[in-house]
Amino acid sequence: MKNLEPKGLWSSFYSLTQIPRPSGKRKEIADFLVSYGKSLGLETLQDEIGNVLIRKPASPGMENHPGVILQGHMDMVPQKNSDKVFDFEKDPIEAYIEENGEWVTANGTTLGADNGIGVATAMAILADKNVVHPPLEALFTIDEETGMYGANDLKAGWLQGKYLLNLDSETEGELYVGCAGGIDTTATFDYQPVETEEGDIALRVELKGCKGGHSGCDIHLQRANAIKLLFRFLKDAVSNFEARLAYVEGGSLRNAIPREASAVITIPEDSYQDLQDLVDRYEDLWLKEYDGIETDLTFKATEIECPKTEMPEEVQDFLIHAITLCPHGVYRMIPEMPDIVETSNNVAMIKSQITNDKSQIIVYCLTRSNVESRKEELASIIHSAFALAGADVKFSGAYPGWQPNFKSTLLKTMKETYEKEFGNSPRIVTIHAGLECGIIGGNYPHMEMISFGPTIEHPHSPDERVNIATVQKFYRFVLSALQQL
Repeated sequence: MKNLEPKGLWSSFYSLTQIPRPSGKRKEIADFLVSYGKSLGLETLQDEIGNVLIRKPASPGMENHPGVILQGHMDMVPQKNSDKVFDFEKDPIEAYIEENGEWVTANGTTLGADNGIGVATAMAILADKNVVHPPLEALFTIDEETGMYGANDLKAGWLQGKYLLNLDSETEGELYVGCAGGIDTTATFDYQPVETEEGDIALRVELKGCKGGHSGCDIHLQRANAIKLLFRFLKDAVSNFEARLAYVEGGSLRNAIPREASAVITIPEDSYQDLQDLVDRYEDLWLKEYDGIETDLTFKATEIECPKTEMPEEVQDFLIHAITLCPHGVYRMIPEMPDIVETSNNVAMIKSQITNDKSQIIVYCLTRSNVESRKEELASIIHSAFALAGADVKFSGAYPGWQPNFKSTLLKTMKETYEKEFGNSPRIVTIHAGLECGIIGGNYPHMEMISFGPTIEHPHSPDERVNIATVQKFYRFVLSALQQL
């Protein structure tokens, strides 16, 4: 991989794959970037929460031009296949070039091209003395994937540049000028467990193999949500076979569509075969419903030791109804751009836990929208679904969208530069995902921003891969844009 062109970028990206950097584990990657900047003899700063800023003086003759900021985030989404033995806090990513020579991917885990390619691009430009550029800053933010904490806590006055190039988009040939805002919903069901019915047996039902993906970029692709499918089955099992719910879990991140979900249920012993038949029917049904999309989906039931307790029937029923009712997927498209999602929700995670002798089921959602009022509307609908079921519902992590500025000097320059370099026009679009531009713009309202990147497929899933040819094209575009700016 280090022999790919441009070598400076790929060598830097390889270095990033060797440093564990899941969201929340920030020290090692931040220390690496601080050491990197200082090793180049460049002014290197770190703020109180861990964001790193490296400044590179302008090329000769460019000193009086407005400064440019190259911006990306340090962290990556830690997702792996269930059969992959891997510790994201210790193990290096096993990146490799696919046999066709067109893509770089990883062995059974996310690759971290989101946003490692953007970070590596900035690193390569900082090190290259032949790049022509105005005053340059490279801003590396922390924990973007779990709440954009680095951008949220970025202090005003720290950045000096006029133009910000966010290197965190995933389709080459597109210039992003707006993004969705988001808000997290957490619904908590508290309950006192009851004793399991004498004579019942227990089954673990497990749904695996869904594609998952980014809950913004991939939400329109009609992929299965493992949590929603599991609760569809549970409603049937409870209604028709006297099943009772003892334990449930599914999903792993708010911004990833759930790929797996499982539950422990108890049933009368004489219903064992009926439940197995029901599991088989649902597996066949889902494979037909998602034909051509979810080719690796599996749904199995295994008899296990019977738990001593389970959820009270009333709480169980309220939970099942709430999950069934809670919207997942696209809620509304943008009327003026009918191929772009405006508002959506991801039923992202569910888990059982015991805290201070209290049993809980916690459900997590992430709602996105380019329109603040629509985001609030859908969040209110989700609140109602869970509140009516008796859950304690809280909102957190709200961040604003990024409103397009189609008259910006930066957009005009970037568009003209792309046309000159490649002979065709880039698409000017907004993205249904959270970008840090909207948050950074809150502290720097006069800064002009744009987001772009190479082609990355299936971010936030173990199928993540980055196209090699588009990385080369992307890097060429960045260098040309710096010179024009």
